[in-house]
Amino acid sequence: MNKLLNTLFAVSVACATPLALAQASAPAAPAAPAAKPAAAPAGAKSVEAKVAMCIGCHGIKGYQASFPEIHKVPMISGQSAKYIAAALNAYKTGDRKHPTMRGIADSLSDQDIADISAYYEAHGKEGGKPALAEQPSRQPSPQVAALLQKAACASCHGANMSKPIDPSYPKIAGQHADYMFVALKAYKAGNGQTVGRSNGVMGAIAKQFSNAELKALAGYVSSLDGELSVKPEDKFR
Repeated sequence: MNKLLNTLFAVSVACATPLALAQASAPAAPAAPAAKPAAAPAGAKSVEAKVAMCIGCHGIKGYQASFPEIHKVPMISGQSAKYIAAALNAYKTGDRKHPTMRGIADSLSDQDIADISAYYEAHGKEGGKPALAEQPSRQPSPQVAALLQKAACASCHGANMSKPIDPSYPKIAGQHADYMFVALKAYKAGNGQTVGRSNGVMGAIAKQFSNAELKALAGYVSSLDGELSVKPEDKFR
């Protein structure tokens, strides 16, 4: 009986030993992969990086462009975001002709345009300008008053030229006169091959006036108090 028990014990040990050795020599199970970092959301690139290409022109007081003629670049700090987005998209589609702005707009995604537009709308509110009066800060000459009435500028841009009826229309009070003159002539030219702006409403209005009259309109609107400004970045102060 003892001999039988010893034999059974030896067999059981012999069977268990290979299993134990196999388990001991088997490679360890691979560790669970580390969790991947969450993907950056769309538009995660800092807005400062996105506006870097803008400040070299729009962030320097008195900076001038040379196309299609020499004039100050427009003030955009304080402009409505919806208008800035509409303008950038017009450059992107070619409805506005400007080689530099076309190249810049082509490089922007819809999210980039939204972020840049919102940045510049808020940029003009820093420092808290006093609220503008509902009426223009100075009255036009009789000659300019007649031009304003004919053009019906207030019907879209507001009586003070800084409160448009829709944010897709620009605030124009206080904008650089030479820029507005160039813009008005571009609307008058329409959708040309190398210059012009395609806009049915503004084109029809601008075509009613001589260049001298457009210049007079631009000069008066530029003289008004407005919400637009040039806010230099620290590197340009």
